[in-house]
Amino acid sequence: MSKQLYVNASIFTADTRAWADALLVRDDRILYVGDEATARRLGADAQIVDLGGRLVLPGFVDGHAHVIGTGEALGQADLSGADDLDEIRARLSRWHRKHPEAPRILAMGWPHGAIPGGQPHRAMLDEQFPDIPVYAIAYDYHSIWLNTAALNEVGITAETADPLGGKFHRDADGQATGFVDETAFHGIVGPFLDELVDASTSASNLDRVQAAYRQTGVTTSCDMGFNEADLESFLAADRAGRLTSRLKAYWRINNTGDREQNLAQVARAVELSESVSSPFLEVVGIKVIIDGTVDGCTAVLGAPYADGSNADPIWPLDDLAPVVAAADDAGLKVAMHAIGDEAVRIAISSVEHGIRVNGARARRHRIEHLEVVDRADVERLASLGITPSMQPVHVDPLNAPFWRSQLGDVRADQGFPWPWMTEAGARLAFGTDSPTAPHPPLPNMYMATTRKSPSAPELAPNVAEFSIPLAEAVVHGSSDSAWTCGAEDEIGRLRAGLYADFIVLDTNIFESPVDDLLTTSVLMTVLGGQVVHQAER
Repeated sequence: MSKQLYVNASIFTADTRAWADALLVRDDRILYVGDEATARRLGADAQIVDLGGRLVLPGFVDGHAHVIGTGEALGQADLSGADDLDEIRARLSRWHRKHPEAPRILAMGWPHGAIPGGQPHRAMLDEQFPDIPVYAIAYDYHSIWLNTAALNEVGITAETADPLGGKFHRDADGQATGFVDETAFHGIVGPFLDELVDASTSASNLDRVQAAYRQTGVTTSCDMGFNEADLESFLAADRAGRLTSRLKAYWRINNTGDREQNLAQVARAVELSESVSSPFLEVVGIKVIIDGTVDGCTAVLGAPYADGSNADPIWPLDDLAPVVAAADDAGLKVAMHAIGDEAVRIAISSVEHGIRVNGARARRHRIEHLEVVDRADVERLASLGITPSMQPVHVDPLNAPFWRSQLGDVRADQGFPWPWMTEAGARLAFGTDSPTAPHPPLPNMYMATTRKSPSAPELAPNVAEFSIPLAEAVVHGSSDSAWTCGAEDEIGRLRAGLYADFIVLDTNIFESPVDDLLTTSVLMTVLGGQVVHQAER
């Protein structure tokens, strides 16, 4: 039995008693958090750790992430924030020069606004990369851009049919442009790329993101797209003792258009929820993607986009309702990607269907993103106990102009309305949606409390009146995210009986200027009482 007593610290608990000055840990759990005198009486035989007056927070719980994808992206060409096509091509060339042995160029993060008309074309890459396949994923993770060599490698031709809920964009003559979105990406190109990844590479990707989490203070993540390949990688890492953060996984359910096949996917998730459970890995629910993104004009809106177009849902209510009811009946938590206001209404209606079918029971269903939402629907979801799960990083003013141009000013001025959620009585969870955005939580907190861009803070805030106080943002990114995946008695707060998952910062972010969030470092990360990261002082 080991005991550590952490003293000389400002401890923010994210709990009902928000502040403490001592933390007593026994083995992997918190034995006491509160005043130092009591802690010393309870821990007379404990090892004393003097934190030098530093700030302690609960380890962040990323409420929405794609964990293996984040590890992959950390090893790919980074196109995030690129201003134009020339910069995109320059970054791809730099990555290729650094990795001359790579058989293909893999990239992540190009913004739609950097591409003329928001429509990438294979020819834009072919001149510079005529022979090596290029696969560049958009920053929203809903589209991918291929050059001709990549199209040929995957086998996409003029005859390749669009899948349900996805599209291979085509020239006027019917040839594939190389722009692939939604289920055409996730169901065809993505699995092709996954097949190229061997167990060693997958392990390296997972190790890479674990290291990144340790250094930035993420002790738990909620994976919103877990699949068989991810499961295999995590199980191997868990058995080998290589995991230094916890995972709450939501199993990805794809709409096949066939009810029985859809329900069979739910049955697999139920099986895993009953068989996969360790302190580091648990399957807690399912994830469905009802619509796409505003930037790609694939989010489903109640009124058309500024150009008069609109999109059809990937999961119409008739397809979604029985899936939600089956998951609800099995006690699974349902997470539903819904960016457009009409998609949000589909999500809410599917939960109402589950309630009608299954009756009264404990539920923790959630809607992801809610970028465009009607205030009446916020009241509706709150009354049903649905958790809005949102990502402050998505308000970055660098990406706002193109997003705004797709919607028009009236809707854009009501985008990402976090205060509406809590004012309606809903519990709000925060995450990053990495790798669609950077994974570090402190810049995420900066955007929550300022609505400004971490990389260009001189830009005007994106709808400043929707910013929230920093302490509330931290709670949404820890305690509330833990609650929504059913882990409030394990993680997310600093309270006796919970896992000793916490971080120590080099700056008291509650007493410093808000811009210090962008330069604050994590000095120590503790997971289950074990120090998994300690920076050189």
